[in-house]
Amino acid sequence: MRFLIQRVNSASVLVDGEATGSIEKGLLVFIGICESDDEAIADKLLDKLLKLRIFDDADGKTNLSVFDVSGELLLVSQFTLYANCKKGNRPSFTDAAGPEKANGLYEYIIKEAEKKIRVGTGIFGADMKVTLENDGPFTVMLDSDEICPAK
Repeated sequence: MRFLIQRVNSASVLVDGEATGSIEKGLLVFIGICESDDEAIADKLLDKLLKLRIFDDADGKTNLSVFDVSGELLLVSQFTLYANCKKGNRPSFTDAAGPEKANGLYEYIIKEAEKKIRVGTGIFGADMKVTLENDGPFTVMLDSDEICPAK
């Protein structure tokens, strides 16, 4: 599982011209899911995401979590985070989970996150237009291969 995290002042997702999710200050998180992922891995990455200290404190040091700044999450499914570009010029997506598994875990992550924080979302499998004002810019990748090595 991969979370591509961007610290934002605001972000929103449009599908067919309609807003499906929007946040003010918080984290825009693109979520990639592979076949070996499960709920336990999702729980570990979500816990790490919510505790990441990537917001500035009063001294300008990245010491605060999304909770500490009363931030929000915008969660967007993005299978292209598992693009394999080793051969040729056209990315392969065979490492990404199939739609049924990926959507199930994406919905699980949303449900678990909503228990703890305000969440906006995209729509799984839709053609989405994502707008954001990146704060920093500050972008971090969480990869379950690094966070959960016994996967």
